[in-house]
Amino acid sequence: MDISSIMNETGAVLKGHFQLTSGRHSDTYLEKFRLLERPEIVEEVGKQMAKAVKGIDVDVVLGAAVGGILISSSTANAFGKKGIFAERVDGELKLRRGFKLAPGEQVLVVEDIVTTGGSVRELLDIVEAFGADPAAVVCLTDRTTDGIDFGCPTKALIRFPAVSWDPEACPLCVQNEPLTSRGRTGK
Repeated sequence: MDISSIMNETGAVLKGHFQLTSGRHSDTYLEKFRLLERPEIVEEVGKQMAKAVKGIDVDVVLGAAVGGILISSSTANAFGKKGIFAERVDGELKLRRGFKLAPGEQVLVVEDIVTTGGSVRELLDIVEAFGADPAAVVCLTDRTTDGIDFGCPTKALIRFPAVSWDPEACPLCVQNEPLTSRGRTGK
């Protein structure tokens, strides 16, 4: 199953003027929920994520609500390990619902789409706050040009570099192109 082809076939790749979760603007938006609404795709994504970090010791898989819940769960299932998620509380990612990590646990951080890496860094901060160890980071899509160094092995199922701009430097804003806030989480 080729994730890039599936993204195009399911209508996950959108063109326009978008405000991303990071606050940056882009002419391309990846609507991951076109993939995540299909259980067979979610299951395959989990298998591919587990395969991408094969050989790395993992005790628990950690994702972020909302999209990260599905893919971290399917990845945890592929590993046969526990899967947990963090959610935003007053704008900050936190473990809730009794989730916790043990000191020394090897944690695989799973992310859907990386643009700036902000959410992944927040998840890594949670891992470190509990005294656990980041085993690796794996994401569905890396939108960055050169990848990001998170200080541990980092893998992406697909690289989809897309131009993004600070709002003040956005050429689409200069052209008065209407802005769509599609998918923005309010981070």
